[in-house]
Amino acid sequence: MKKLLVLFAIGLIFISSGCEDEYTSGFDRTPPAEPSGVYVINGDGVVDIGWKANRERDLQGYNVYYSYSYNGRYELIGSTSNNYFIDYDAVNGEKIYYAVTAYDYDNNESELSRDVVYTIPRPEGFNQSIFDYRRFPSNSGYDFSNYAVVSYNSNDADFFFENYEGTFYLDVWDDSDIQDMGPTTDIYDIEAAPLSGWSPTKDEIAKIGHTYVIWTWDNHFAKIRIRNITRDRVVFDWAYQLVEGSSILKPKKAGENRGKLTRPVLRGAELTTQSSY
Repeated sequence: MKKLLVLFAIGLIFISSGCEDEYTSGFDRTPPAEPSGVYVINGDGVVDIGWKANRERDLQGYNVYYSYSYNGRYELIGSTSNNYFIDYDAVNGEKIYYAVTAYDYDNNESELSRDVVYTIPRPEGFNQSIFDYRRFPSNSGYDFSNYAVVSYNSNDADFFFENYEGTFYLDVWDDSDIQDMGPTTDIYDIEAAPLSGWSPTKDEIAKIGHTYVIWTWDNHFAKIRIRNITRDRVVFDWAYQLVEGSSILKPKKAGENRGKLTRPVLRGAELTTQSSY
């Protein structure tokens, strides 16, 4: 009888142990795949971040991180259940790197996204007007650095508008450059200033729907897109890069890989180390 009880007790222990192992082994410790296809859209003090949606059934959401240097500490901005996020606290003139992770309902978090994605937010404006310099000289030029309409012959004028016998021109002075980038759908289409192709005559024919890049006299880059032209004025949208010498007018999209790194990532108040490929 004692042997039977002992065998019965051993059987219970075996069954209990087996159930515990099965439960433990069934617990989800597998994180989702890191998000891919990360891209950013530059704005004025704001950056839109997007990526391809993950396909895991137990996906709960995404965490978005930023850093001011590629190898620096990445801090958590916020979380979202969508495959996009808007950084409303971006600082104009600051180069910002972004990375995204995915997490599931068991709080398993993926590694950082592999794409090298960064941007430098810059000021922009819409529906700005300047006038023909022959008829309205005091209101015919534009100064990007001060976001101001100025005289065509002001030392601060980055470009000015000209109606020459019915042909419209955008003009720059000798220490600046301009280039017609062709027809575009909006001011965001041109990502960066070109390396060559600047107008040797320091002017371009103004055309509705075209975007023009300007290399200013003080080594900044700007772009304008013409919305409308009349005999007296031109109406345009503009964007201006605050960082001297930086050609970024709209950021690079996904396409590069980060390479194998080990970087610190700040999650809430806890600093951990995360590898990224």
